[in-house]
Amino acid sequence: MTNPYLIEFYNTYDEDSRLGSRHGSVEFLTTMHYVEQYLAPKARILEIGAGTGRYSHALARQGYPVDAVELVEHNIEVFQRNTRAGEPVTISQGNALDLSAIPDNCYDITLLLGPLYHLYTPEDKRQAIREALRVTKPGGILFAAYVISDGCLLDEGFRRGNIDVAEYIRTGLLDGETFAAKSEPKDLFELVRKEDIDALMSGFPVKRLHYVASDGCARLLREAIDAMDDETFHLYLKYHFVTCEREDLVGVTSHALDISRKL
Repeated sequence: MTNPYLIEFYNTYDEDSRLGSRHGSVEFLTTMHYVEQYLAPKARILEIGAGTGRYSHALARQGYPVDAVELVEHNIEVFQRNTRAGEPVTISQGNALDLSAIPDNCYDITLLLGPLYHLYTPEDKRQAIREALRVTKPGGILFAAYVISDGCLLDEGFRRGNIDVAEYIRTGLLDGETFAAKSEPKDLFELVRKEDIDALMSGFPVKRLHYVASDGCARLLREAIDAMDDETFHLYLKYHFVTCEREDLVGVTSHALDISRKL
């Protein structure tokens, strides 16, 4: 069943602006940095949960054929408005939990960059990953993105006060001992940690290639990053790319990217 809270949220949310701000662009640039490492000539790409198409359009404009699937009609309308003449991209409405319209083993690269933000049970998460892997060719690459609880808690809770941490503990949204998050559909975003992702992926026929803190401290440092001149920002990006897979730093991020090869 479609989450009505999700539809209402994305009918008004401007995802393009989030990724377009200087601090928000760190997540986009990091994801593209890794995707481009695995782009072979004539690679076929599928984006599941494409939103308004920031990644699909960026890759199609490099000449790669991209098929996109998106749940929310409003996002599809924006995606279509942003499509340029001759761009090798398609968009269809669909659900990450059921890609039965797509045959097995079709795509060289599959992007699952949004749906796992909004799935709240292990069964649904595994189903989304199972479907994404099914349509990916053997040897193809799956990019799966997650919202990470600790980066969000540090930024929105302790740094900005947008989250009342004590109240979240009282109401059960945070475990008072471990500070692990417990999300429900009305909370919109499923907040996880790396150990949750490790457990989720453990039963699938994949080899992990990278686990990436895709925006690192960018949201925590958003004012400082937005105030950087171009030279300083490029230096920050260089630092981020060097450190975003370091095991001692990957937990301090708001978003993570898990990159796997289908065996």
